[in-house]
Order: sequence, then C-alpha cells, then structure tokens
Amino acid sequence: MAVSAPPVISATSSGAGVPGGLFRAEPLYSTPGEPPRLTPNMINSFMASNHSGSAGGGGVGSASGGSGNTNTNTNECRMVDMHGVKVASFLMDGQELICLPQVFDLFLKHLVGGLHTVYTKLKRLDISPVVCTVEQVRILRGLGAIQPGVNRCKLITRKDFETLFTDCTNAR
Repeated sequence: MAVSAPPVISATSSGAGVPGGLFRAEPLYSTPGEPPRLTPNMINSFMASNHSGSAGGGGVGSASGGSGNTNTNTNECRMVDMHGVKVASFLMDGQELICLPQVFDLFLKHLVGGLHTVYTKLKRLDISPVVCTVEQVRILRGLGAIQPGVNRCKLITRKDFETLFTDCTNAR
C-alpha cells in the first residue's frame, strides 16, 4: 500500500486558488501607530471564501430560508466611513447599525475607562443597543471588527454613536 505525501507549498508560491494568496500584498498596518484598516480586498476575500457556498443558499447578503425571518438583509455587512475610518455596519429595519466594540476600540477607549463605562453612559443617555445574531458575530469576527474570542456584540445607530462620542469628549 502506497502512502502519498502531502502537497508542498513553496514560500514563494503565488497561492493560486487561495483567496488573497499565501501572503498579503498590502500591509495590515499603514504605520506602527495607526489602527488596522480593513481594505476592500480583505473584505471581498473574506466574503468570497467564507460565505459563497453556505448551506441553505444564504450568502452574506441573505438570511437562511425557512427560519421565519422576514428581514432578509440583516446579515448584509457593509463597511461605512466614520470619522475617516471604515467600520462594519448592518442594515436592520431600515436603520444602519454599527458595531459598538469596534467603534469603542477605534474612537472611545482613549477617552473613557473601559467598555463598562460606555455601557453606563448608554444607560444614562437612554440608548438601547441591539444584540447581534450569531451569524452577525461570525461575520464581524471574520472581518476583524471584533476579537476572535468574542461571542456577543451589540450594535448602535450612527446617531447614537455621535451622541455617545460627544458625551465622552465633553466629559474630559
């Protein structure tokens, strides 16, 4: 009985057939002090590789059939510009909702003590975040908007974020 050897992938291989290749052409960070930015190539690569053949025929832009969910675009993630940085957003019930942990990490963590402080401010400002679905969390994790170990996430409207941001900057 002959045993076949696993294929060898050269370090200089172009990575044909692998979305994005073996190595990234563009750097993850523009400069050492700048936060990472999701490039369109990274987003398209993720969407093509992780969601093109999902069971139930649902891709990134649709919910799986038969679940009774009438809003078919709750899992459609778009990258929107906020203060010059691209952040992940979902369109739910006609409202654009952005990822709270991502905007905390990008804009608020140097202004407040921690995420707990942000939740306290949200209560005081009467802002009610929306809890992400499991699929939305997976999408956000895959895009790098939230950390790999995160199992829960909340979304807020752009207007609510601006209210929260103003409150955080005025509290200093």
